[in-house]
Amino acid sequence: MYSTGICPYCTRARMLFEAKGVEFEDIRVDLDPSLRVTMEERSGRHTVPQIWVGDKHVGGFSDLWELESRGELDELLNQNS
Repeated sequence: MYSTGICPYCTRARMLFEAKGVEFEDIRVDLDPSLRVTMEERSGRHTVPQIWVGDKHVGGFSDLWELESRGELDELLNQNS
């Protein structure tokens, strides 16, 4: 997950993953601007967070929460564990 330290959506994504006991890599683009360039190239988006589960680009927190609300996030996480 590409994120920043002050983004509330990044915080919510972290909290959701932690509540599910999911290990994740938190790539802080606010600490290294070159990582934001990489994030934008990979995702085609400039906002944070940008979240991948395995090789699948989920999108931002709203996309992640939509998967959770539909009951599809656990299945996706289990496919990539």
